[in-house]
Amino acid sequence: MRVVAPELNSPIIKEAIKSFPKIEFITANSLKHATNLLKNGQADSMITGLDYASRDVLLVYKDNLPLKSSYFSSCFICRKGEQLLALADGGVNKLPSREQLYTIVEDTAYTFSAFSGALPIIAMLSYSTNGSGGKNPDLLKIKYVIEKIRKNHPDWVIDGEMQLDAAIDPEISLKKFHDSDVKGEANVLIVPDLNSGNLLYKSLERFGGFTCGGPIIQGFKMPLADLSRGSTVEDVKLTIEVISKLIERS
Repeated sequence: MRVVAPELNSPIIKEAIKSFPKIEFITANSLKHATNLLKNGQADSMITGLDYASRDVLLVYKDNLPLKSSYFSSCFICRKGEQLLALADGGVNKLPSREQLYTIVEDTAYTFSAFSGALPIIAMLSYSTNGSGGKNPDLLKIKYVIEKIRKNHPDWVIDGEMQLDAAIDPEISLKKFHDSDVKGEANVLIVPDLNSGNLLYKSLERFGGFTCGGPIIQGFKMPLADLSRGSTVEDVKLTIEVISKLIERS
């Protein structure tokens, strides 16, 4: 297993990779050089972003690497003790269309299951719970995605729209959405836009005590990552854990 890391000389990367002696990490002199290594089969994955803006990383991925999905997106894997959550999209799609949102849900569920081995329990997050916010295009988009996921992936659990507390707290779920299939036990959280996703991920990390790996960049033919420039050693280690598991399962 070979992972290209253009910032291999970063002290954070050097410390993180000590925990993964079975993975071969290789460097590159630019983002373009790193993607060429992927295209030529000289690496299985790429982790970067500590010293590069997300826009630069995403553009080099988009311009140089093949997609397997209709769209690409991002997913954070957030862990605190035994609790594990996937959160999307907090890094790529500013205001996804209904088809983009569907792809975000599908790819994030795959990422979560590949890493955790658990069945995805998907909550479509909103300011509204089960119609309490009335009818508007944003909520109709969520309903469309839920119906399509249920049709194409009947073994997955998905419900919404719902507020965050109804998604992760069984008691509040009983009050607000008593017949929800999620039952307050969501492990995959899907937000409606980039603003809410980015804010929620940073809140989980900075206020909630979670370690957040990623974002994992989904939708390409190989697993990729675009680290936050504020990533810690533990964030990078979790990112490598996720990437290595995705390589194994690809």
